[in-house]
Amino acid sequence: MSSRTYGDAVEQLNSLQSNAATIEAARASGGRLSTTAIPEMLEYLGRIGYSPDDLNRLNVIHVTGTKGKGSTCAFVNSIIREMRPDWNVGLYTSPHLVAVRERIRINGAPISEELFAKFFFEVWDRLEANDKRANPETLPKPAYFRFMTLVCWHAFLTLKVDATILEVGVGGMYDSTNIVPKPVVTGVTALGIDHVGILGKTLEQIAWQKGGIYKPGVPAFTVPQPPEGLEVLRQRAAELRSSEFVVVPEVEGVRSLKLGLPGIHQYQNANLAVHLARRFLKDRSEVEPDTSLSPAYAQALENAKWPGRCQTVPDPKYHDQTWFLDGAHTLESLDCCVEWFVDPSAALRHESLRPLRVLIFNCTSGRSGPSFLGAMFERLALQLRLHKRDDQPNQFFDHVIFCSNVTYVSGQFKGDLATKSLSEAELSQLKTQHELANAWRGIIPTFPDDQIHVLPSIEHAINIVREQDKPVDILVAGSLHLVGGVIEVAGLSDFAL
Repeated sequence: MSSRTYGDAVEQLNSLQSNAATIEAARASGGRLSTTAIPEMLEYLGRIGYSPDDLNRLNVIHVTGTKGKGSTCAFVNSIIREMRPDWNVGLYTSPHLVAVRERIRINGAPISEELFAKFFFEVWDRLEANDKRANPETLPKPAYFRFMTLVCWHAFLTLKVDATILEVGVGGMYDSTNIVPKPVVTGVTALGIDHVGILGKTLEQIAWQKGGIYKPGVPAFTVPQPPEGLEVLRQRAAELRSSEFVVVPEVEGVRSLKLGLPGIHQYQNANLAVHLARRFLKDRSEVEPDTSLSPAYAQALENAKWPGRCQTVPDPKYHDQTWFLDGAHTLESLDCCVEWFVDPSAALRHESLRPLRVLIFNCTSGRSGPSFLGAMFERLALQLRLHKRDDQPNQFFDHVIFCSNVTYVSGQFKGDLATKSLSEAELSQLKTQHELANAWRGIIPTFPDDQIHVLPSIEHAINIVREQDKPVDILVAGSLHLVGGVIEVAGLSDFAL
């Protein structure tokens, strides 16, 4: 390859995506395919010139959970940067919203296109130069997320970060991030049901996977959990010989703050972040933790940012349109999403002459979209009663749009947003979107059929919004990929990211 641009890197990275058939095979296996993940990841790491012990130099805070893990990482990142402004702080998260380089951040900012291309092709070239594999069935190059994790390790080691906040991709036990021998501290956010084909169908099975990030001699933190999940996490901490297992108590003062991330559910994430950051700074910076919340910690929690999660963005061009963006994609997180949106601070801020309300929704294949919509509607009705509003739940939205995550009307994706995980049937027949539309009709039989839209792209959905001749509030939910596409197509990047 003669050129080595950011665009070239994205194109090569996309070639490593798992296709729909591979993903379906992983679901059907009940997660058995995951058992080779760690040995393979360790081999890939060695092939690019690093040992697991090298990763200990990154000073890792490792975080998993079903909901809130990304938000917790954002809070921890904000605290550590506030407390140690002289440090280089690395943050690795997934997925990205608009540009893949968002996944690798230094001091809160995505690495530049030039640095991303540099680190990407250095990893690529090292794998090509050293193709020795213990198992011939191991792919010459790892799949998309594993490759991105290698790029993260290489970038952070090269840039000599002082601290690394590391978000698990899926699960924990077999996740490609789970090869750091000795993180400084580990944390598990709220547990729930998600990725059942890979992690298991019960909370106990999922907790077993999440607790797999606990390590010998390393503190194991978690938030209050349902009893069956908490007991498994406790057992995992003992089995993996964690130095201690802590269900974090509430830090005095956190709930009185106006957090940088909206939503009542964020107080639990912020509270866990405080405990993780305190332990980390005590061990790595000799900062003794306060018993109460210090002004610096409070400011960090209030200044934290995490795009695409319970985020309100006034449209920069269409001044009577307001976007409410939340990539919630589990039952629990969608419940929190509706609680945030159906509130006097958001969709209920107008006592009279309310704007039109539009829901743009999608969910990835394998998740139960119809049950998601039913739960959202129940929560919507509850919120209206809670706030003593006369709005009828079945008339709350004026339009509902179910669209694929394809970016443009042309059927093309923005390079950073391209995906191979959708089958041809999904793309051409819009199977998931029609299922969602039928589910909506079942929930609200009286909803006007001409206001239920099944559309092949995000740009089609934006066009419906733009056609409205009245002020509009738009809730975008169900998928972070959908939220990222909306930010791109609606021209919100300069204001949302």
